Order: sequence, then C-alpha cells, then structure tokens
Amino acid sequence: MIDHMTILVTDYRRSVKFYLQALKPLGYAMTLELDDVTYPHLPSAFFAGLGADGKPDLWLRPSKIVAPTHVAFHALSRSIVDAFYREGLAAGGTSNGEPGLRPEYHAHYYAAFVLDPDGYNIEAVCRAPA
Repeated sequence: MIDHMTILVTDYRRSVKFYLQALKPLGYAMTLELDDVTYPHLPSAFFAGLGADGKPDLWLRPSKIVAPTHVAFHALSRSIVDAFYREGLAAGGTSNGEPGLRPEYHAHYYAAFVLDPDGYNIEAVCRAPA
C-alpha cells in the first residue's frame, strides 16, 4: 500500500491550482503547505501536500526537470470519475481519454485520463459495477 507520493512540477502555483480543482470531486484539498524546507538531500523547496480527509498523500514539489508518469486515483463512483474529467479539463488539463469502460483492464473498470500541465497522465478510476 502506498502511503504518499511526490511528483515534481515545473510551475508550482499552476500545478497546485490544477490539482486542487481536478481532484476536488475526489475529496482532495490542500492539507499542508511547507515553504523554504531544507533537507540534506534536497535544495530549499516548497511542498504542497494534498489529500482527502486531512491526510496528505500527494505532494507537489517544484523542479526544473520533470519525468512525466501515470498516477491513478480511486473514485467511489462513475459520476465522480466524470466530475474529475470535467474539472481536470476546466483546470487547464488536456484529455488523454474520456470517461468510459476499459474492459481490457477489468469488467467494471471505468476511468478517465487527463494530462496535467507537465504532461503527467492523471487518472480517476472506479471499479464498481454501474
């Protein structure tokens, strides 16, 4: 089980705004923001901790270099997947797959995909029957 993850973003404020809007249907909000944090292995940086129910599990950290990847978020219903997709596009994301069934993954795999401002493939998925 993954407790939390950090993704690197090229424009911190833009990405915070995108993720807050896109993940709002999933119950995500800003839970913690740290500024000018220095760790032995990192330069001084800002961190945004986003999560549901007050627990940050998605951290955003600015970087000049990013390596886009795929992150999938669990949604409790298909309507939440639909709302994630709408909000992701409204927040400035790009469609990478409209909401719909992906039976090649699982009989009830209902998902939508949005590329964030750095090209990360962000997915919301519901595995419950209709």
